[in-house]
Amino acid sequence: MKKKLLLMAACLGAMFAFTACGSKDDGNTLTVLNYGKYIESSVLDAFEEETGIHVNYEEYVNPEEMYTKYKSGAIDYDVICTSDYMVERLINEGEAKEINFDKIPLSKNLNDSYFEFSKAFDPENKYSMPYFFGTVGILYNKNKVDANDVKSWDILWNKKYKDQIIMEDSVRDTFVPALKRLGYSSNSTDKKELETALDQLIEQKPLVYSYLVDESADEVVAGNASMALVYSGEAAYAESLSKDLDYSVPEEGSNMWIDSWLIAKTCKHQENAEKFLDFLCREDIAMKNFEYVYYATPNKAVYDKLDKETQENKTIFPDDETLNNCEIFRYLDEDSIALYNKLWKELKSK
Repeated sequence: MKKKLLLMAACLGAMFAFTACGSKDDGNTLTVLNYGKYIESSVLDAFEEETGIHVNYEEYVNPEEMYTKYKSGAIDYDVICTSDYMVERLINEGEAKEINFDKIPLSKNLNDSYFEFSKAFDPENKYSMPYFFGTVGILYNKNKVDANDVKSWDILWNKKYKDQIIMEDSVRDTFVPALKRLGYSSNSTDKKELETALDQLIEQKPLVYSYLVDESADEVVAGNASMALVYSGEAAYAESLSKDLDYSVPEEGSNMWIDSWLIAKTCKHQENAEKFLDFLCREDIAMKNFEYVYYATPNKAVYDKLDKETQENKTIFPDDETLNNCEIFRYLDEDSIALYNKLWKELKSK
């Protein structure tokens, strides 16, 4: 998930911590594991009130933390929301149950095209249900950056923007521009391709103002940098604060991310899990979550009710041409992860 305010979510985690540790499970419960600040709290209250099912709700900051929590075996989670490549990992490890969509009739509200995109990590659409999606691109100040320049990833290597460029402090996200401008896949595991991309990033480093994560958009809003590599959700947030900002997904292509729900192998309350997923697809509930998170929703019933300005906001809802020119991150094997990390350390040490 490409989520604003993750650090705040971590700080507030205790407020939403697992509420039933050590309590007796009477069967009428549901244990949920989700990103921080990724569901409107009244939605959980409404689900409990309407169904009588008590929700044990726990949050995490990133997919790796989620995986550690899940694999520890300390808690039997029923449903989990996580990112595309981690969904793929859990499916491959046999940790996800097949979803019976006949038991989730309101999933008909989800646009079929996002199930198609999900086939990149769930080839038969058996194990996951899309929740939110977005892209990686460049947030920029229209008064300081030439709009023609921002059409290509080359702008991040343009010396006239020295000390005005923010990159993601994240290995795979920062490798995306380098790989794509070289014509390589953002899922490349080829050592020569990755080393060539590293050379590009080392060449670029003297131009970079900073490598940041959650602060990137805020720095551009504050005028401390002219552009930043960001997630589309961050860009939409920044644009709401300043009319001088815009967002571009360069023509060479980028990363499209999809966060999805799955029913975990540890699920002890299958019927309750299905009721919960169906509830999330309901138009009024999905609208609450969209208005709270403000990321692109795959729920076409919600999209159809949005005002024209929001529907046509390409930062939130990229057009088909943009999405079709993007790749979804795939899960990498341990050797490939080690290679990326080795190259990242080399970049950061320069």
